[in-house]
Amino acid sequence: MTENQTWVPEFILLGFPLSPKLRVFLFGLFTLFYAFTLLGNSIILGLISLDSRLHTPMYFFLSHLAIVDIAYASNNVPKMLANLLNKEKTISFVPCIMQTFLYMAFAHTECLILVMMSYDRYVAICHPLHYSVIMSWRVCTVQAVTSWACGSLLALVHVILILRLPFCGPHEINHFFCEILSVLKLACADTRLNQVVIFAASVFILVGPLCLVLVSYSRILLAILRIQSGEGRRKAFSTCSSHLCVVGLFFGSAIVMYMAPKSNHPEEQQKILSLFYSLFNPMLNPLIYSLRNAEVKGALKRVLWKERSL
Repeated sequence: MTENQTWVPEFILLGFPLSPKLRVFLFGLFTLFYAFTLLGNSIILGLISLDSRLHTPMYFFLSHLAIVDIAYASNNVPKMLANLLNKEKTISFVPCIMQTFLYMAFAHTECLILVMMSYDRYVAICHPLHYSVIMSWRVCTVQAVTSWACGSLLALVHVILILRLPFCGPHEINHFFCEILSVLKLACADTRLNQVVIFAASVFILVGPLCLVLVSYSRILLAILRIQSGEGRRKAFSTCSSHLCVVGLFFGSAIVMYMAPKSNHPEEQQKILSLFYSLFNPMLNPLIYSLRNAEVKGALKRVLWKERSL
C-alpha cells in the first residue's frame, strides 16, 4: 500500500438516515438529554465536594463515575448534534482515531469503576467492622488510578491495531461517531486480529467484571437478609439496587453490542445501542443515584439550605 492509500484525510459519518424535520426534532431532544447529563453529573460532583458527609469511598468512586459519564458523553454527542444539522458530516482522520480512543478508554474505565463500587458495597455490608481498614483512602486511590490506567492502556492497544491497517476507500462510516467496529469495516486489509482482540477485551472488561459484580451482590443479598433492623435492611437494599440498575444498563447493552451474534441489521443495532450508552446511560446514572439515595438527597437539602442562609 502506498502512503496516500493508507492515510485517509477524512471520513464521512453517515449517522441516521432521517428527514430534515425529524433531524431538527432529535437535535432539540438530544440537546436536552445532553444538558441533563452535564447538569446531573455536575450536581453529583458538586454535592460530593461540598458535603463532608459524602467524603467516603462510595462517593469517591461515584465522583469518578460522574467524571467518566461527562467525558464519555462529551466525546460523542456534540459531533452527533452538529451532524444532525450540517450537510457536511466529515471528520478528519486524527480526530476520528482520537474519538475512538477516548470512547474505548472511558467505556473500559466505567466498567472497572463499577466493579470497584460493587466491591466497596460488599465490604461495607459483609465486613462492616473492617471497612475502614480494607477501604482506606490509599486503597481507594490505587483502585481508581488502576481503573483509569487499565482503561486507557486497553484503548491504546485497540488504536495501535487500527493504525496498522490501510484505509483505501470507501470512507463512509455508517455511524454517528467513530465507533471501532464501524471504522474497522472500512479497512482494506485483514481485520481478524482486531476482531480477536476486541472479543478478548470484551471477555476481560465485560464478562469478568460482570461476574465479579454478580458474586459481590449475591454475597451482599445474603448479608442483607440476615440484617435484623428493618431500617438497615431498607437502606442497604436502596443503595445496592441503584448500583445494580447502573450495572445492568451498562453491561447489558455493551455485551449485546460486542459479544452477541449480529442481527440482520447490525449497523442500525450498533447505532441504537451506542446512542443508549453515549446519551441515555450517562443521563440516567445521576438520576438513579440521586432519586434512590437518601444521603444524596440529604446533601442536596443541606447545600440548598446553606445557600439560602447566606
